Formats: sequence, C-alpha cells, structure tokens
Amino acid sequence: MKVLSFGEILWDIYPGKKYIGGAPFNFAAHLAKHGEEAYMLSCLGNDDLGEEALLRLKEFGVLTDCISRSAVRQTGQCLVTLDENAVPSYDLKQDVAYDYIDCDNLNKEFDVLYFGTLALRNKYNLDSLCKLLKRQKFKEVFVDVNIRAPFYSYESVAFCITNATILKVSSEELPIIADLLSIDSTIGYKEFARLLKERYSNLRIIVITLGADGAYCYDCRKDKEYSCESQKVEVDSTVGAGDSFSAAFLYQYSRKKDIQFSLDYASKIAGYVVSKYDAVPDYSIHNFI
Repeated sequence: MKVLSFGEILWDIYPGKKYIGGAPFNFAAHLAKHGEEAYMLSCLGNDDLGEEALLRLKEFGVLTDCISRSAVRQTGQCLVTLDENAVPSYDLKQDVAYDYIDCDNLNKEFDVLYFGTLALRNKYNLDSLCKLLKRQKFKEVFVDVNIRAPFYSYESVAFCITNATILKVSSEELPIIADLLSIDSTIGYKEFARLLKERYSNLRIIVITLGADGAYCYDCRKDKEYSCESQKVEVDSTVGAGDSFSAAFLYQYSRKKDIQFSLDYASKIAGYVVSKYDAVPDYSIHNFI
C-alpha cells in the first residue's frame, strides 16, 4: 500500500526540550512501522528544525520525496508554556512552512490519501489539496478531522467530510462537527454516523473513537455496526494515540476488509501507545496480531 499523508510537520517546543509531531507525521510514522510505503506531503523551513525533522522522518522510515523546503517561512512550531501548577498552554504558530504545501510537482501515484483540518486553516493548502484530488484518483481517502481550536471552520470540516471515503472523528469532536453542519449537537454517535451516511454518499466507513469506552465503526455500504473496547492499560500519554489507531485500522482494513478485526487490532496498538510517553514508540506489529 502506497500512502500519501498531507499536512503538518511541527515541533512541540517546551522549556528546555522539544518533540516532533503533527497528526499526519504520526500517522505516516506508524504506517511505516507497519512496513507500508508512507510518504509525507508537507513543507519544512530551510532551518535547523527542518533539517532535524527530515532526519527524524528518515529514522521512522517515512519517505521524504514529497517534502518541499521554504526559504521564507519557518518549520512549524507549537510553543508550550507551563504555569505554576504545570498546566500547559499552547501557541500554535501561524504562517509557517506547512501552511504552504505545493502539490503541483507531485508525479507519483498513491493508493491512499490522508489529511485533516489543521493543515487546511490556510486557503493555499485547501486549494492545493483540491487540485490534487481532481488530478489523482485514490482507492481510499482517509480523513481524521482532528480539530484543533481555533484552526477549523465550516469550510474545512465540510471539505474533509465531502472528500472522505473513510472518516474518523472522536466523541469529543462530534458536537463541534454537528454544530458546524447544523445537526443537533446532542445527537448520539450512532445516529450521527447514520445521518452523515445519508448526507454524504462518498462515505464508506465512519469510525468514532470513544476514549475509554473504545471505538465504534459504521459500514455505510452494508449498514452494519461494529465496536471494540479500549485496552486496560496504565496511561502515560495520549499524544499520538488517535493517529496510531488510524494507521493500524487502515493497515488491517486495506488487507482483510474485515472491520471487526481491524478495530480490535487498532485498539491494541493505540493501547500500547498510550502506555508509553512517545507518540511513536518502538514496537513490533507481530506482538499485536
């Protein structure tokens, strides 16, 4: 499977330390750990953080052929500060390199396209992705809405849902998305999935993650429901858990088309990830099958 992950590569900058991330980065890194051809389509600054990001991508096995460099904009950063009670606040920098991702020179064919809303906060990227979707046909378009306030809008969310074949949202995001789409925000997640299926004929699979309550999946074409439990583990960090879930689900679903197996497997991978501090910890997939 050849996967193109479109969007942000950024560094979370804490006092005295930094961590690389971004949902598309994490997603691609987890797919690479599964042995897939995972490419990032993004833009990095021509700076030290950009150089270090390229090294980290290569360490994870993510292919960098589709990454451009900007001479005028910095690599993406999220500045994290802690108050006296160690409660963090976040300053997600704008007008950075990943806000200007160019698809015009992309000359490879891919099976799957992945993206979310954060990289669509800039009209440049929305237009760029529109052109890519018109120019190239993908077997699947996996969209993880992945709302990051205030960097979302009706336009970006509607674009995501309109172009997805596999849509993933979290239960926390559901009321926000419902409000944007003029849906009753108190609607249950099962009713929400069925309503989306009626509105958007492009949707094949809808995955709704439920935190400690596991996950739910609706097969729009067969009108079938599936669910899985979350793993009972001691949580160290939830960063990257949703991205690992997405990658693991896609990995199995693309092979077996067995939704229940794919859900259960994704839950195992995500459970392991939350038990570790790193968003992309070291693991072997053979331990989870």
